[in-house]
Amino acid sequence: MMDPPAMVMIALIVVGLPTVMLGLAFNRFFKFREKKLEIEALNAAEKAAQYASRSHELEERVRVLEQIVTDGGAQTAAQIEALRQPPQRSVKRAAISTNNDA
Repeated sequence: MMDPPAMVMIALIVVGLPTVMLGLAFNRFFKFREKKLEIEALNAAEKAAQYASRSHELEERVRVLEQIVTDGGAQTAAQIEALRQPPQRSVKRAAISTNNDA
């Protein structure tokens, strides 16, 4: 028959070691899940910002179209022609790059 301290050591090895190992495994798993959720949240926030930006652009275009429809006469043709022209910011970038090249 074994003495009590030896039985306690065996019990700790048989019960305690697997318990510690399972605890470490769960800890790693939950850290992994937390990191995955953080990445998904960042991706969702980025998509929301893109949608908001696009929505803002569309709202501006609708305002211009509403003004064209409600205004009459000579201004309408000028506004339509202004819409057909490329955006001003790309023209400015092209002008800046050609000035820097010289």
